[in-house]
Amino acid sequence: MPTPIDARTKRLTLIACIMGSGIVLLDGTVVNVALPTIQRALGGGLAAQQWVVNGYLLTLSSLILIGGSLGDLFGERRVFALGVSGFGAASLACALSPTIGVLVAMRALQGVAGALLVPSSLAVIVNTFPKDERGAAIGSWTAWGAIAGVLGPLAGGELLAIGSWRWLFVINIPLAAACVALILFVVPRAEPRRAGARKIDVPGALLCAAGLAGPVFALIEQPRLGWSSPEVVVPLVAGVFLLGAFLWQEARAPDPMLPLGLFKRRNFSAGNIETFSMYAGLAVLFFFLILFLQQIGGYTPLQSGMATLPVTVIMFVLSRRFGALADRFGPRFFMGAGPLVAACGLLLFQRIGTEVDYVSEVLPGLLVFALGLSMTVAPLTAAVLAGADTTQAGIASGVNNAIARVAGLLGTAAVGAAVAGSFGSSLDEHLSGVRLGPAARAAVAEAKRLPLGRPDVHGLLSAQASALTKAAEQASLHSFHLGMAIAGLLVAAGGVVGVVGIRNPKAPNVHAVDCPGGQLVGSPELVSAARV
Repeated sequence: MPTPIDARTKRLTLIACIMGSGIVLLDGTVVNVALPTIQRALGGGLAAQQWVVNGYLLTLSSLILIGGSLGDLFGERRVFALGVSGFGAASLACALSPTIGVLVAMRALQGVAGALLVPSSLAVIVNTFPKDERGAAIGSWTAWGAIAGVLGPLAGGELLAIGSWRWLFVINIPLAAACVALILFVVPRAEPRRAGARKIDVPGALLCAAGLAGPVFALIEQPRLGWSSPEVVVPLVAGVFLLGAFLWQEARAPDPMLPLGLFKRRNFSAGNIETFSMYAGLAVLFFFLILFLQQIGGYTPLQSGMATLPVTVIMFVLSRRFGALADRFGPRFFMGAGPLVAACGLLLFQRIGTEVDYVSEVLPGLLVFALGLSMTVAPLTAAVLAGADTTQAGIASGVNNAIARVAGLLGTAAVGAAVAGSFGSSLDEHLSGVRLGPAARAAVAEAKRLPLGRPDVHGLLSAQASALTKAAEQASLHSFHLGMAIAGLLVAAGGVVGVVGIRNPKAPNVHAVDCPGGQLVGSPELVSAARV
């Protein structure tokens, strides 16, 4: 019989788990707000901004599926401590990065650490709390994770107002240190490794990471290099080949990180396709909206962070309510109607102009999008979990979690390529009748590296400077509208998949009301109950 754990230990353990996963969510939203500031400090244009985000998502999404396996093998407490320590060390390295290339590499290391600590923090809660207390503990973990995501843009904007962007990473260090101290001195040691625990699918993890890296690199660098460049074609083709090898590996591995048999279940398969569409559109919205508001609309980092706050507030208020309705009437209607409503919200951003008015142009789209998102997230997560056997709920949630993050990774890369291409052609079109000198042509070439931004026109003749500025503004507006239209189509496609692919279960074994945050905060509320 295991030794009973006292209330104080359980409370401090929960605090440690909240702090650990919270810094991952906090860091993601903080960095998005800081991208224009980082670009001004280190250079690199849109491609660099994408890599700062996608370098992190690449390692996180490709490795998070084996995080639970590492916990089973080496102990959740040990892996949790290692993940938090690694995240703190990588954050310090990010803060000290002298170039954009070093920052991207350190962000990738942050993703590796995040892939270790997020699943292990949830597993620690499972091992610490008895079944009758586990739901409340995981609910607190989920709620505070969402709060960390909300505080990120606000804290990041305030820090940028009073100091350097480097402080956005420094703030993780004391939080990580306090969390590690709690883990080492408070978190109980788990029982020895269970017999038959899952083995680590190292070949699968490597193939997945390399396979995703190829297309992402090609899509981000294509606007600069062109589709005919070997530097684009080779990574793209190699990535597709490696992803095929990854699927072959998963089909034959004894303990695959991605059990392909799960996709034979209709609701699981359709739900994950909808997850990809929905979360790709969500990532595109937040990435490009924040860039546009700061670089064209003139918003401060704090203002752009606060601009997206209504989405989170509405999620808090409505998500659980829609989950309860989905439990009563079935998830199919909500998984079909929700994305279509959200897509309408994204299409409302076509009304935005270069002189951005928040109340009349930004807020309506965000409110409608948030309503559709709230209708979708809880029913979607519950349908995916219910589509798997109860013995596979943990790995089913891990797959859904990874797909949500891969969606953000590929969505921002692919739409970024479309936005950059549109910007370049639109800028040339607007300048077709303008006579430009050598300095102005150099400024145009530099401007193409930063779509959704105003060019540096210092030193140009006033007429040329004015023409280039206006052309860049109009090209940025056109490109932003294109990005939002693609995001809307992605989200709407998810709704079509929900209507056609989802079947209402006769008696759901996972309740949507218990999954209000879904993969927005890393894991639904009932994931772990099925793991033990």
